Amino acid sequence: MIDFLTENSGAIIQKTFEHFYISIIALLLGIIVAVPLGIILSKTEKVAKVVLGITSILQTLPSLAILAMMIPFIGVGKVPAIIALFIYTLLPILNNTYIGMRSVNKDLVAAGISMGMTTIQTIRLVELPIAIPVIMAGIRLSAVYVISWATLASYIGAGGLGDFIFNGLNLYQPDFIIGGAVLVTLLALISDFILSKVEKWATPKGLRIVR
Repeated sequence: MIDFLTENSGAIIQKTFEHFYISIIALLLGIIVAVPLGIILSKTEKVAKVVLGITSILQTLPSLAILAMMIPFIGVGKVPAIIALFIYTLLPILNNTYIGMRSVNKDLVAAGISMGMTTIQTIRLVELPIAIPVIMAGIRLSAVYVISWATLASYIGAGGLGDFIFNGLNLYQPDFIIGGAVLVTLLALISDFILSKVEKWATPKGLRIVR
């Protein structure tokens, strides 16, 4: 393991950056799409069941199958990998946003409306701040998923830490397999720690859980 780290330090930096890049882009796209959609769906329960059902089906598709299906249309490399990972980010973020918004006490929403707030204002000033911890839990879960699944991106030439793992399997080098797996795990843990701090910062002080 030590030999792996010292002999491949340059490649480790490059592959870690590639892995982080495709993971963070996919996660950001998931947040941009799933959070607003989850807020909208929380107001339309019948439509929500259909949309959440579709995203649940997409979540069950094997990631390698999605990657393979994209090759004829957009080729290989980072773009199809990001699209596939984006699909996998949707369900946890969408589901948690929907649940978080639906769990807000209706009396608080009614109080906001009675004070003259518009629907947008009640969402922004009342519902969203209360739902933030639940939404962030979905984002943190998606981040860990994406970083783990991004190892498969090396199959289609997207790079990342998966290159070490699959090279180790092909060349029968356990150090590469273990080293790649450890680096992916560390990246996931660091990302989750950073997002936990973001969650604490974004959650109103009165709603924070003392740890």
